Amino acid sequence: MSRPQERVGETDAAAQVPAPDGSPGSPPARNERLKIGRLRDWVWGGALLLALLLAVQLTVGWGPLLAPWRQFSPWLLAWLLALTATSYLLRAVRVYDYFRPRFAGAFLVVLRLSVLHNMANNLLPMRAGELVFPWLMRRYFGQNLLDAVAALLWIRLLDLHFLALVALLILYLSNPSWLWWTVGLGWLAGLAAVVGVGRIGNRGLVAGEGRLRGLVRRLFLAAPRDLWLVARLYVWTALTWVLKFVAFVSLLRSFLPLEMWRLITGVMGAELSSVLPFHGIAGSGSYELAVVAALAPLGVDPRLALAGAVNLHLFLLGATLILGVLALFLPKRGMVAASPSGGRAWSRGTQVESSD
Repeated sequence: MSRPQERVGETDAAAQVPAPDGSPGSPPARNERLKIGRLRDWVWGGALLLALLLAVQLTVGWGPLLAPWRQFSPWLLAWLLALTATSYLLRAVRVYDYFRPRFAGAFLVVLRLSVLHNMANNLLPMRAGELVFPWLMRRYFGQNLLDAVAALLWIRLLDLHFLALVALLILYLSNPSWLWWTVGLGWLAGLAAVVGVGRIGNRGLVAGEGRLRGLVRRLFLAAPRDLWLVARLYVWTALTWVLKFVAFVSLLRSFLPLEMWRLITGVMGAELSSVLPFHGIAGSGSYELAVVAALAPLGVDPRLALAGAVNLHLFLLGATLILGVLALFLPKRGMVAASPSGGRAWSRGTQVESSD
């Protein structure tokens, strides 16, 4: 029987002996730094939340800011919530398709994972919610953490690629020109490069030993290697963002009567708040700041932009909590079946590895 090949980037846990003096490289020291980092994130997040509450009260007032909700149509609100829920559903379809056929028969588990990941992203400070994806992938499917992180990076790359198309749409609506269509088509054609990246995962500079090469190789190998798969993933990505933008632009228009391209710019600013170096609890402060920063240079009164941003954020948080609670009723995992070789295999969303 051949000896199983050691996985790239993994070490024998039994060989990791903590230093008795608690040196910087020892597990106790690392755990202490993680605790301090988490505490710092929550302190910063709390400070941003407090700053937002005071800024709204001093500039607009919470009463006038929330007053438009009294005239808001409940049917329109339900429709916008349905659009947002459908965008969450399509996010899960994208993850499911990305790992097909490995997750075959486990869509409800993937849906639970995807919704909870998005809920954590929207609620936890300093983008700590992104860590929930690899954690849930490992918990629900036994997925290697580094492989899950690599897959998430490619998914985020598809998101950023489509948001660049939205930026081109904004430029076209504000200043129509055939140039934007040409740039957009060229940008879409560049997606074919993703296939090439996946195929060079075991070649050239990334082949061989070494921790850095191993990490880069994992990232390359996680890329979709089939052009048809890349096309499908991009369709799911596009539909996800289109539905979300339609819902959010429609809602923002109820609070800010602006031209379409300005409204799209405001929503774009809100979505790009995730790249800011700071991120409050539930995105408070950073979310609103990004919207104001996007709209103020376009001639929008910062106070009105702040009011619209807060109300848009309230809708996002409400939808996040409603869908997150509903996701808790979805199955965590399915049944485990024995493989013909005597080991264990995938069945209804639970990954188990075959034994040699």
